[in-house]
Amino acid sequence: MPPHLSLLNRTAPAARTARPAPPLSRTLGAGLGLALLATVVWSGSFVTARALHDSVPPVQHAFWRWVIATAAVAPFGARAAWRQRALLRRHAGFVVLAALLGVTVYNTLVNQAGLTTSAGNMGMIMAASPVLMALYERLGGARLGARRVTGTLVACAGVVLLVSRGSLAPDLAPGDLWVVAAALCFGSYSALLRRRPAGLGGPAFLFATFVVGTALLVPAYLTSLTLQGGFTPRPGTIAPLLYVGVVSSALAFFAWNKAITLIGAARAGAVYYLQPVCVALLSYAVLGESMTWMRASCMALILAGVILASLTRSAPAASGPSATRV
Repeated sequence: MPPHLSLLNRTAPAARTARPAPPLSRTLGAGLGLALLATVVWSGSFVTARALHDSVPPVQHAFWRWVIATAAVAPFGARAAWRQRALLRRHAGFVVLAALLGVTVYNTLVNQAGLTTSAGNMGMIMAASPVLMALYERLGGARLGARRVTGTLVACAGVVLLVSRGSLAPDLAPGDLWVVAAALCFGSYSALLRRRPAGLGGPAFLFATFVVGTALLVPAYLTSLTLQGGFTPRPGTIAPLLYVGVVSSALAFFAWNKAITLIGAARAGAVYYLQPVCVALLSYAVLGESMTWMRASCMALILAGVILASLTRSAPAASGPSATRV
């Protein structure tokens, strides 16, 4: 401890008193804001997955995304992981499972889906994952509350209408099935975060899962190189990879993991329902896609459901070791 801090502790014992917990409204607002940040950023990753589908093979896309993400978090995550290496070894099984679901499999499935389905479809189908998050929390003993359940159902109805375009027989492309599998992986990963071991900080956990997840991709990456060949690095491929590596992986995953610790997977999942809205707006602004009255109505329904599910009277789910810090 620096000398001036040591002197301060001797002369002002009261300074050792623990700071009071932040107000519930502040915790809720911070958690919702972080979940929204991650959701908005991830919306862009579906566009990049679709943009790179004919120039970068899916597995190579995923591999280089996580190589870049690992390098981005290394300056603050590597040292933290080294300090907590004993804890990481003790909970190696948890770290490997989280890395497999959230890093290795999830994004590879999204990239594979980009070969045969649109970015809009990917964003809309991925919005089904909050149902699984809420289900996991309920099975874990959490009380979701009538208002949150109602809001979740309203948002889910908006997503279903948006995907089906109001039809009872939606036209699904083969890649849509890959997105369904990706949604299952992401929902399971988000629920798993609530069981993060006590004392394992966010930067250390993030860096460890990125390293392990990238290592698990190596055999598939080498196979892809052998069978498909590499891709040509150029601005049109490097810029999207930098976006998904630095912004959509390092920044968004840190924000999402922190949101889970503050407000729980179910409430953060309610915010995730906004993803198809973000994708639709992004497609409208960047790609010039039309904004029909049906799409606008469904987006309004999703937004209403998210607000209803988020503004509950119950305290954020802060139980469990992972709620201590990120």
